[in-house]
Amino acid sequence: MDRVDIAIVGAGVVGLAVARALARSGREVVVIEKEPGIGRHTSSRNSEVIHAGFYYPPGSNKARLCVAGRHAMYRYCEENDIAHRRLGKLLVATRDDEIPALEKLRAQAEQNGVDDLAWLDAAEMRALEPALAGVCAIHSPSTGILNSDEFMRALRRDAEAAGAQIALSTALLRGRAAEHGVVLSTGGNGAATLLASMVVNAAGPWAPAVARSIQGVPAAAIPTAYFAKGHYASLRGRAPFARLVYPVPVPGGLGVHYTLDLGGQARFGPDVTWVDGVDYAFDESRLQAFYSTIRRYYPGLADGDLGPGHTGVRPKIVPAGAPDADFVIQGPSVHGVPGLVNLFGIESPGLTASLALAEEVRLLLGL
Repeated sequence: MDRVDIAIVGAGVVGLAVARALARSGREVVVIEKEPGIGRHTSSRNSEVIHAGFYYPPGSNKARLCVAGRHAMYRYCEENDIAHRRLGKLLVATRDDEIPALEKLRAQAEQNGVDDLAWLDAAEMRALEPALAGVCAIHSPSTGILNSDEFMRALRRDAEAAGAQIALSTALLRGRAAEHGVVLSTGGNGAATLLASMVVNAAGPWAPAVARSIQGVPAAAIPTAYFAKGHYASLRGRAPFARLVYPVPVPGGLGVHYTLDLGGQARFGPDVTWVDGVDYAFDESRLQAFYSTIRRYYPGLADGDLGPGHTGVRPKIVPAGAPDADFVIQGPSVHGVPGLVNLFGIESPGLTASLALAEEVRLLLGL
């Protein structure tokens, strides 16, 4: 049986960030990834936004790790020449009855340490974005975008430079708690039996299933997995806004918002539909519903301007209709398995928070 200090399950952005942090602490690290490449799921099927920290209750894991992660991400992108831009964002109230929600988000963001916000009336908002409709907005200059693939490649490079191994096309079959760690059985290209002193479950949508596959983890400590699928629509033609534009959030997500990629391509999304598992098929019939939603803040959208983009799936741990759950960073004090850390419900702002999440895991493991 092979032995390793730390095994990480999942080579998404969080798994790679954790691998980098733990390998740089001097530990022997192996990352187990069932796909043939890194970041094939949640990490690359999102809006690629660097979030400021609006949406999360003060003191929550999401709030503090988003703000800390944003600062860390901008530094990391600048130090490693990763393509990114601080475009700024307008969070828009399209009707008077949305203003209280906007005021609440501003107060919450300020409690979270987001200290650069500006309240704009309708005239000030249109001075920045003439095509934008609404009654008022919050301007967040520190919101930005990045190339998530470049970011993940840089994390992988750093992790491997520090000695980490990335085992692609290697699925975790099962595990069991043992006296000196966790025994993991893997299949695929890296079929083996491995004794890891520590294990980090960073499997994204499959994190609850991975936890259930490890004998010794009590069922009561494992949340149920739920899946919220989102469609993104591409805009045909010229981008109408220079900044990101978000409506007031909706249950299950942040609303159908407007983002740009680094090439200047505009897109809208995601919508929210609850599904039974991870499924990336694009349902073009959903595009029609985008028009009325988008026209609340962009009335210039013409029929036929939208085309299919991509889809993503949020790894939820609460069902439709329930308040959003916080990130769950679960150590041995909860589940009782020494050396095991489970990361559950790492949806948005997981990309922004990834470097800070990695530091959280490192400290939880005492490294």
